[in-house]
Amino acid sequence: MSIPEKKVEAGWAHIFWFSALLIACYAPILARLVNQWNNDEDMGHGFFVPVLAGWIAWQKREEILAAVPKPNWWGLALVVYGALQCYLATLGAELFLARTAFVISLIGTVLFLFGTEITRIVRFPLFLLFFMVPIPAIIYSQITFPLQLLASRLATSAMNNLFDIPVLRDGNVLELANQKLSVVEACSGIRSLLSLSFLSLIYGYFFEKKMWLRVVLFFSTVPIAILANATRVTITGVLANINPA
Repeated sequence: MSIPEKKVEAGWAHIFWFSALLIACYAPILARLVNQWNNDEDMGHGFFVPVLAGWIAWQKREEILAAVPKPNWWGLALVVYGALQCYLATLGAELFLARTAFVISLIGTVLFLFGTEITRIVRFPLFLLFFMVPIPAIIYSQITFPLQLLASRLATSAMNNLFDIPVLRDGNVLELANQKLSVVEACSGIRSLLSLSFLSLIYGYFFEKKMWLRVVLFFSTVPIAILANATRVTITGVLANINPA
């Protein structure tokens, strides 16, 4: 595909119409996504994602205005791909692919209207938008139980070795002297992982200038989520041993 070299400035009319058409096409998907943000306690951060992404993009307005828009036709190809992904995902009732198709189409729209340079400037806030989409159900189900078992093992070890509380573990069930504790899905750590990852990216962007620190901070969210939930299970076990009520 050849990219035209002449500079074409995307006017406000083009921006308005592309935005309106994009929202209209994905309105049912976006409505259900917002509804999940409102009703799913694990996705409450979803309301903040587009707001913070927009704020970060607004902070880069001087760079954006200084750049010369060079519409890139590969962006239109990306919009078409997003539409095709959304269509196939809708047929297969795959919510994750349908929702990420909106973000892909949005990135394609920015690339088509403004070109590579401006897309590069706003690449971080555009990437953040993926964090407003819940983890796919198939991935959630595959990793939840192993993380439950890991949290159970860590909590059992802590209670046995640190607090001298006798505990027997049967899978994700902890047998104390006076009662049983079940480590349910909420204690796996996966529920807080998406929120923590988003928070680490925002914190790193605003408060850390070194890229390697940002990377370390982002990847540290996985052990932090696991240890935090194992600690919660441990504290619950200790309190249950002191007062079963």
